[in-house]
Amino acid sequence: MARIKPQALLNQSKKKKGPSRISISTIVVCNLVVAVVVLSLVTTYRHWSQRSRNTLETQSHSFEDTNAVSQQKNYDLPGYADISTSKGLITVELFKDASPEAVDKFLDLCQKDHFKGMPFHRVIKNYLVQAGHSSSSIPIEEWTAKGKLRGRLDTSPKHEAFMLGTPKNKGNNKDFELLITTAPIPDLNDQLIVFGRVLKGEDVVQEIEEVDTDEHFQPKSQIGIISIVLKREL
Repeated sequence: MARIKPQALLNQSKKKKGPSRISISTIVVCNLVVAVVVLSLVTTYRHWSQRSRNTLETQSHSFEDTNAVSQQKNYDLPGYADISTSKGLITVELFKDASPEAVDKFLDLCQKDHFKGMPFHRVIKNYLVQAGHSSSSIPIEEWTAKGKLRGRLDTSPKHEAFMLGTPKNKGNNKDFELLITTAPIPDLNDQLIVFGRVLKGEDVVQEIEEVDTDEHFQPKSQIGIISIVLKREL
């Protein structure tokens, strides 16, 4: 059996324990791979970041456009109405911004001649005059009880005299009535929707208020609305 010299064994041991060398080409390839991965991540981040900003801007523009359309719509709607009654003409301003739903309904019903020939079926002196095709949803006792308390309550411009409103109800368009206050009535805020005010014709409202009524506050003589003309300007 051939004997291996000690020097040869030492050389073989050094070869086994020594670290393997990595070529320069391998290092370059690894660095390129890392660079490509990092660049890909950066590109992806920028893409989604830009997409998020575009989405937010689109939503913002859409919201602004919606507001602009809404404002333009309110601007185009009539803001005044001439109410011709059997006692004379009453000109009212409509609160398009403060009570948009009530005003929209009022305008729609005006175009359908809903108020043509509508009688004033309830007149309470120093309180209000009310026109409608049906009996009020608010009992007589509640009207008069509220009227006795009105002097003790604080008032606001919304509930001053000569305000145009309608009783709150859940009925259809046939239940939409008109009333004009002849005194401050803030105590009926939970039952009334105020959507306008009288600009001209307070004397006509007072003349209606002075008609003779029965014990149910119904006028003894026929009095009502002849027609309503909508106007964008006075």
